[in-house]
Amino acid sequence: MERTPAEVLAGFFIAFEMNLDFQKADGLVTAVIQDHVTGRVLMVGYMNEEAYRKTVETGFATFYSRSRRKLWLKGESSGHRLVVKEIATDCDRDAVLVQVEALGPGVCHEGYESCFFQRLEAGEWKVSEERTYDPDQVYGSNS
Repeated sequence: MERTPAEVLAGFFIAFEMNLDFQKADGLVTAVIQDHVTGRVLMVGYMNEEAYRKTVETGFATFYSRSRRKLWLKGESSGHRLVVKEIATDCDRDAVLVQVEALGPGVCHEGYESCFFQRLEAGEWKVSEERTYDPDQVYGSNS
């Protein structure tokens, strides 16, 4: 179910100026994305100043893709958007913690709830959970 911008922003504190330090990492800040109810880390992305402003203005998490060198709204192709509930910064102001409500069965492009679906066990990375959706059905067979 799509939400209107008013519904997305309801209860969301809009910070007009947070004075983040975009200069330490070539114009980017690290964005840790966390489920606002469970506390589980869902993914880590990067925001430039424009992505951060769009995130605050729209209430949907927007990132800067380092590989494609452009902004991307999380969920623009999958529909699995991230509704922002709260944004915090660290003491150095070069990273943000974005607490979200995930719309959809998962955040990871490989079909998992979280991008952190692998655990190190006896020196080997093991998949630690079941997929929550089929990425081929969402992204096509090139996922």
